[in-house]
Amino acid sequence: MKKNNAKAWLYLLPAILFLGAFMVYPLIDVLIYSFEEGFNFASQSFVGVGTDNYSYVLQDPYFLQALKNTFILVIITVPLSTGLSLLISAGLASIRKLRELFQTVYFLPYVTNTLAVGLVFMILFKQTPYSDGLANLVLGVFGIEPVDFIGGPYWAKMLVMCIYTVWVVMPFKILILTGALASVDRSYYQAAQVDGTPKWRVFTKITLPMISPTVFYLIITGFIGAFKAYSDAVALFGTDLNAAGMNTIVGYIYDMLYGNAGGYPSYASAAAIILFAIVLTITCINLLVSKKHVHY
Repeated sequence: MKKNNAKAWLYLLPAILFLGAFMVYPLIDVLIYSFEEGFNFASQSFVGVGTDNYSYVLQDPYFLQALKNTFILVIITVPLSTGLSLLISAGLASIRKLRELFQTVYFLPYVTNTLAVGLVFMILFKQTPYSDGLANLVLGVFGIEPVDFIGGPYWAKMLVMCIYTVWVVMPFKILILTGALASVDRSYYQAAQVDGTPKWRVFTKITLPMISPTVFYLIITGFIGAFKAYSDAVALFGTDLNAAGMNTIVGYIYDMLYGNAGGYPSYASAAAIILFAIVLTITCINLLVSKKHVHY
C-alpha cells in the first residue's frame, strides 16, 4: 500500500510542480505586492506594509465603475446565455435531420477570433457619417430614433456589451449541453410517454435534474469567465475603456500595470485580490446552493 502511495505521489509530482510554479506562487506573490505601500517599480522598493493599496483601489472612481460594469455583465449574461443555450440545445436534441449541420453553425462563433466578432458587432451598432448601422435601420422600421450604441449613452453601450458577450459564450454552452442531453437515459422518457406526462413536466422533472451537474458547471465557469471579461470590451470600445466608461475589473488591473496610468503593481495586485475574493465568494455560494439542486 505504501509503495502504491509513493507511486501515486510520483505521478502527481509534475502536475503539483506545474501548479505550484504557475498558480500558487504567483497568487502568493500578488498577495504580498498588494500590501506593499508606495512600491517603486524601478528600484523594487517600498516604504511600508499595510492596507493603503486596498483603500485607494476601493475609493478609485475608475475601479468602482469597472466593478459596476462587471457585475451588470455577470448578472445579465450568465443566466441569459445559460437559459438560451439550454433552449437551443433542447431544440437541437429533438432534430434528427441536419442536426450536425445546425450544431456546426451554432459552434462557429466559438472558433472565430474574439476581436473579429467584436469588429463585426461594432460595425452593426456603430453610427458613421454614412450610415446609422444595421441595428438602427431595424429600429427605424419601428419608428425608433437612431441610437449611438458605441459612443452614446451608458445603457446603450452596456446593451451591446451584453449582447456581444452572450453571443460569444453561447456556442460552448450549446455544445456541452447538447452532449449532456444526449447522455440522458431514454428509458425515463419512454416511461413518461407511457404515463402521458406533458412535455414541460418531462423537461422540468426528468431532463433538468439529469443534466443539472452540467448546468451547474456552466454556471460556475460562466461566472468566472464573465468576471474575467476584458477583450470583449476592447473589441467594441477600444483600448481607452475608462474614457468610454466601459472598463472591467480585469481591464482596470491591466491599466494599472501597463496602461497610461501604469507602473503601479501594488494597486493592480490589490484589485486582483479583490477580484479573487469576489469570485471565490460567489463560487462558494454556488457550491452551497448546488447541494440542494444538483443531482449526481
